Amino acid sequence: MAQRNAVFPANRHALYAEHGYSAAIKSGDLLFVSGQVGSRTDGSPEPDFEAQVRLAFANLEATLKAGGCTLDDIVDVTTFHTDPENQFETIMKVKGDVFPESPYPNWTAIGVNWLAGFDFEIKVIARVPD
Repeated sequence: MAQRNAVFPANRHALYAEHGYSAAIKSGDLLFVSGQVGSRTDGSPEPDFEAQVRLAFANLEATLKAGGCTLDDIVDVTTFHTDPENQFETIMKVKGDVFPESPYPNWTAIGVNWLAGFDFEIKVIARVPD
């Protein structure tokens, strides 16, 4: 069985310690990234929605980097949205900036009613390059 190794970004935010979880787990050649939110270093949410989504992607990139990956290594994306209908346009704009050309990772979006004060969360699975 492959060993499970915790991965944290260089400037890990307070939520990891406060809620007792790892930013990512590397197992074999896969990196399983926990849901990343648009949190500031103190763990508080970025209040502007677009800025919160961009910060969630920045936190995701930092975690991927710590695990030896980039956005190009992502194979599966799941996002969580507190108001999908009204947030869709903003999310698609940011998504287009982050993933400007195909092939795109596969993506599942889920509407939820609570994200601990946040409005957007993204979790991914990436393949660690050789």
